[in-house]
Amino acid sequence: PEDPKFISLFIAYALFTMTKVVLVATSATSLQGHDTGLWIEELAAPYYEFKKAGYEVVIASPAGGPVPIDKNSMGEGFFTDAAKQFMHDGEAVGQLCHSTKLDSVDFASVDAIFCCGGHGTCVDFFDNATLKSAIETLYAADKVVSAVCHGPMALPQCNKPDGTPLVQGKVVAAFKDSEEIAVALQDKVPFMLESKMKELGAKYESADDWNSKCCVDGKLVTGQNPQSSEACAAAVISILS
Repeated sequence: PEDPKFISLFIAYALFTMTKVVLVATSATSLQGHDTGLWIEELAAPYYEFKKAGYEVVIASPAGGPVPIDKNSMGEGFFTDAAKQFMHDGEAVGQLCHSTKLDSVDFASVDAIFCCGGHGTCVDFFDNATLKSAIETLYAADKVVSAVCHGPMALPQCNKPDGTPLVQGKVVAAFKDSEEIAVALQDKVPFMLESKMKELGAKYESADDWNSKCCVDGKLVTGQNPQSSEACAAAVISILS
């Protein structure tokens, strides 16, 4: 068993059989003049949950390369333990600085996609052919599609294989209209998520503002806000187990 050929084959097999999750983060730094980016907690918390579960975790973004972080997500009260751990983790930060370009990910080999939030998604998720195709491919293959906070910006453009909206008839959560108004960005976003989900025929559910709410409908997992990211990651793991 000390044969190096055997060892490299074993490693290749282990990687081949590992559950693979793609965390998708925004590449956008500005929303109509408002400085933004990724809300770091919504990537950091799932990243560690998925690592703990023994998954292969890929960080991807529309443009590839460095993912911008919304500085507000590192502010007092928002900079969670998972986010702090991530920012001091060389390997994790390395992946965030060298994110894989979304269109170079082979989604046929992926078990789950997790769309992280931050207002940057209001620029490069909501009308993104690559992301739409990735989500539709995974959904049609009965794989896990998950998104938290503004990550669900990626969902309204997506359809089921029969051509109806992906979220139609589905129980979903996403950033609440009252939360959007509370952060005073209701006039900058392309649409308010709660209103858009309802308009598309989704069964939208929510908790009180800034409280955790995760909805699971089949293999679609959605969360309301940054407080929901760990619950969403746990729901994804429970489906994949």
